[in-house]
Amino acid sequence: MLVLFVLLSAACTHESKVRVLKLAHGLDTEHPVHKSMVYMAEILKEESGGSLVISIYPSAQLGSERQCIELLQIGSLDMTKVSASALEGFAPAYKVLSLPFIFDNREHSYEILDGAVGREILLSSEKYWLRGLTFYDAGSRSFYTKDRPVKHPDDLKGLSIRVMKSPTAMEMINSFGGNPTPISWGELYTSLQTGRVDAAENNPPSFFHSHHYEVCKYYCLDEHTSVPDVLLISTITWEQMKEKERKWLEDAARRSSLYQRKLWIEDEKESMRQLEAAGTIIIASEEIDREAFRDAVEPMYEKASSDPVVGQLIERIKQSTRYEENN
Repeated sequence: MLVLFVLLSAACTHESKVRVLKLAHGLDTEHPVHKSMVYMAEILKEESGGSLVISIYPSAQLGSERQCIELLQIGSLDMTKVSASALEGFAPAYKVLSLPFIFDNREHSYEILDGAVGREILLSSEKYWLRGLTFYDAGSRSFYTKDRPVKHPDDLKGLSIRVMKSPTAMEMINSFGGNPTPISWGELYTSLQTGRVDAAENNPPSFFHSHHYEVCKYYCLDEHTSVPDVLLISTITWEQMKEKERKWLEDAARRSSLYQRKLWIEDEKESMRQLEAAGTIIIASEEIDREAFRDAVEPMYEKASSDPVVGQLIERIKQSTRYEENN
């Protein structure tokens, strides 16, 4: 009995030295972001010598995007991945990332997200018990439709268009003349089939992997928004961590973000290839009147600029070197 007691005590002591972080998200295991999270977990385990590990729960096992955010706020979940649009209601700074055409191109978005502006946005939600760790690339969102191509905002008039539950996304569709219809991602395929909505918008991998191309004939590369994903940690968890644990986690998150960007670009190219092979009619960006789309959302910028938080972020993004070079 004495020997058993010693062994059990040793086991408990060893176990107490291991901190396990629960990370839940709604993506499937083949998604580039999930693969990057697995990569992050591997780095973290190695850097910490096994004392800090991440247990990942994909495919909405622990709840929807909104539910995971709420679980973080009460400390019942340690980490999650959400779209930046989902955080608009918690921290106003995130609104700037959902503005149409805020980034000139992918390189410009990386420059901003990796810099001071990105860091400021990530930390802006701390008072809501949500601390941002890093951004993941979610590409550019474009319209896909069932019955007609979209080359000009007028082509969206009268169409019911699925959007995320984001005030900025709804305002954008209204600016283009469409009818914004918030629908959960899981319900969208059926909603397109039944005619509840006529169109939707998303990046190429999401359009392909969701099989929405089976219902929508046209994919129009207007690339109106480039809303990134955000890796969050509960501030309740963050405050319980030691300084060295925080550094390990931040380093692993940063490295996973760089790794994810490579995976994302590969997945984008393959998705476009598969869409073309499936007979999807792809309207190239050169065929689209992007200036007309930009002009249509100018009132959104006027309104957003009046917000003291969002307004100064818009100006800093516009004043960035890359933006000035390309505009």
